[in-house]
Amino acid sequence: MSGFSLSSEPFTLERDCSAVMVPQGETVSLPAGQIGYITQALGGSFTVYVEGNLFRIAGADADALGKEPPVPIQLAADASDADVEKLVWQQLRTVFDPEIPINVVELGLVYDVSLEHVEPDQRKVYVKMTLTAPGCGMGDILIDDARTKLELIPTVTEADVDLVFDPPWSHSMMSDAAKLETGML
Repeated sequence: MSGFSLSSEPFTLERDCSAVMVPQGETVSLPAGQIGYITQALGGSFTVYVEGNLFRIAGADADALGKEPPVPIQLAADASDADVEKLVWQQLRTVFDPEIPINVVELGLVYDVSLEHVEPDQRKVYVKMTLTAPGCGMGDILIDDARTKLELIPTVTEADVDLVFDPPWSHSMMSDAAKLETGML
């Protein structure tokens, strides 16, 4: 699969930048001055094509690409558990497999979400999710991305994201929008 397309946006890295190889999941450092193409900018992270390889760059490193980092999440001081759970689902919708332009919720990879109060104004989030294939090289990256994004929610002090394979994932778990996007509808 070629990562470059006519709609890809060229870039030159403005500083050294940490990146994750796709689909291997290996973390590397791309040097300042590196030239490439942004092929996907979804969920606050970027998939880039550099010298024949795909890499994922986190939103926190958006400035290296000349882009703005994601806006911090805000939560009302009197937010209820329902308000926080709504933000949890919104954040999970910002987790994308770098190879598939569909978020993990629409792909049907999130099986369960629950919240627990650990202090009056602090919560722990529990998520059970799976992968499209058990051997997916990006599995740990997706789990870490989900955990990191959930812990950005005010009052969430910890996110426990468990990787499960029961029930096994199938394309029937995808939303109709995801099936349409992938041509499976």
